[in-house]
Amino acid sequence: MDITNEKIDNGKAFDWGRVSTEYAKYRDIYPNEFYDKIISLGLCTKGQKVLDVGTGTGVLPRHLYEYGADFVSADISENQIEAAKILAKENKQNIQFIVSPAEDIDFPQDSFDVITACQCFFYFHYETVIPNFAKMLKKGGKLAVLYMEWLPFEDKIAKASEDLVLKYNPKWNGAGETRHPIILPEFVDKYFDTIHSEEFDLDVPFTRESWNGRMKACRGTGASLSEEELVKWENEHKKLLEEIADESFTIKHYAAIKVLQVKK
Repeated sequence: MDITNEKIDNGKAFDWGRVSTEYAKYRDIYPNEFYDKIISLGLCTKGQKVLDVGTGTGVLPRHLYEYGADFVSADISENQIEAAKILAKENKQNIQFIVSPAEDIDFPQDSFDVITACQCFFYFHYETVIPNFAKMLKKGGKLAVLYMEWLPFEDKIAKASEDLVLKYNPKWNGAGETRHPIILPEFVDKYFDTIHSEEFDLDVPFTRESWNGRMKACRGTGASLSEEELVKWENEHKKLLEEIADESFTIKHYAAIKVLQVKK
């Protein structure tokens, strides 16, 4: 399913379903520290009903499943959900998956203790999802917005890979990330109170193969380039990594977490 948004990549269409295979294999990269932060904040634990929106291949619920929460996971891409179902079945995890844009999710009032949105919240139409999330959360319920991205100005491999993406897709506006807190529109304060916000650095391990796969499963490459463009990009990227990277290395990232609580 092609997605277009004038605020994202200058309106260039992208489809996560085109890279579901690579996404499932190469974007399951959050280190344990990332998940430990979520659990330490009392989120996604035993006895809680959790809705994970923009779930992709179900990375978040699959990794947090052992802590006992009851997950419902939604994504706009049918291909992503199919990949998520396969991975959950392989791990004998009972997770409910649904295909739906975040804006169309409709559960009754007071359905969830926690709603999570990892690496996806900026895609949503805030005016629609914010009041709906507040409605679906129970009294005292929490919305956790999570994000992790590489730091190209501090990591030469990330910068070189990013520059190559821009060579093939100059409309991609996912480049040039720096540390910053998660910023949400002011009207969110009508529905939620911010109770926690932090940013922290992470060194994420890769091999040449897994980093190439991570970059291929990117909005600016696999999700939006033509097949011919993607082949050329990947051939050039593999050659680049042979020149500048050891077989194994780490990429400097930062993570950001913001936890909101429904207003009393």
